[in-house]
Amino acid sequence: MTVWKGTCLFFLFWHLPLLFFAQERLSSEDYIIRYNAIAVKKMQEFKIPASITLAQGLLESGSGNSTLAREANNHFGIKCHKEWTGKTFHMDDDEKNECFRAYKHAEESFDDHSRFLTERSRYAFLFELDIMDYKGWAEGLKKAGYATNPRYPELLLNQVNRYNLHRYDSIAMGLLKKQEKKDIEAEPELISQTPPHPGGFEVVGKTPSGRYLHRNNGKKLLFAKEGESITVLARELNVYAWQLLKYNDLAKDDSLKQGAIVYVEKKARKSSKYKAHTLRKGETLKDVSQLYGVRLSRLEKLNHWSEGANPPAGTAVRLK
Repeated sequence: MTVWKGTCLFFLFWHLPLLFFAQERLSSEDYIIRYNAIAVKKMQEFKIPASITLAQGLLESGSGNSTLAREANNHFGIKCHKEWTGKTFHMDDDEKNECFRAYKHAEESFDDHSRFLTERSRYAFLFELDIMDYKGWAEGLKKAGYATNPRYPELLLNQVNRYNLHRYDSIAMGLLKKQEKKDIEAEPELISQTPPHPGGFEVVGKTPSGRYLHRNNGKKLLFAKEGESITVLARELNVYAWQLLKYNDLAKDDSLKQGAIVYVEKKARKSSKYKAHTLRKGETLKDVSQLYGVRLSRLEKLNHWSEGANPPAGTAVRLK
């Protein structure tokens, strides 16, 4: 009897880590890392944008944490319908005890989602769109009746923009250089840390006139005074005005606001500390460039955006 108790306790404690692991919640970043390759594969097979598949998966499954996703591997909320002959899972939804499709593995759910869209005539018009037109797909899914929420296209596009999911469309279609593809597939989680605060920038010295010099991301800077111009500031620092304009991605007619960050040397190619930044309302890529001390042109290249890109609030911006 004593041996049985000991064996039972050993079995219980041995399996506790597995039980806790099974209940671990996935972040949206975890979900993308885990399933992006499947979405890319399905785009190549069925011509459905990988960005849309991932965005739908994130929304419909709560980033893989919904009961339906965890217990039935159903990531897209597809109900049984009369033609379904596979396993089923019942739970309350629009009605009590509704029937949902159940799968052995998550990839089967992605595969069935692709077939669901390609085999139904109401979605046929979507396949006439340019395969890279994820915006058209987002609007079209609502038009075809995939979801009843009137904000469904907006919700999908928020996911695409926040996590740069359109990059996986480029991977699927072979539109990225080999190194760009390698960087994306191996990239760390796109988690935005708390942004740096300019008030916390390290003081590293003074200018000849006695103004404090600070350092951010290894680069020296100072804060503009009220009404100060680049020309006056350049004269004080004994440098050319065009240098300060270039260092700070400014045009000749740009004015400086009080407290604006002004780098006195070329900004870095990437952040040494931060992985990503989530754009806030009213914030531009130039603002991010100044806040993190990373060249604007490098931010555009790191995120595979064209020059002058203006991504919306909520977009995750890679910093390294």
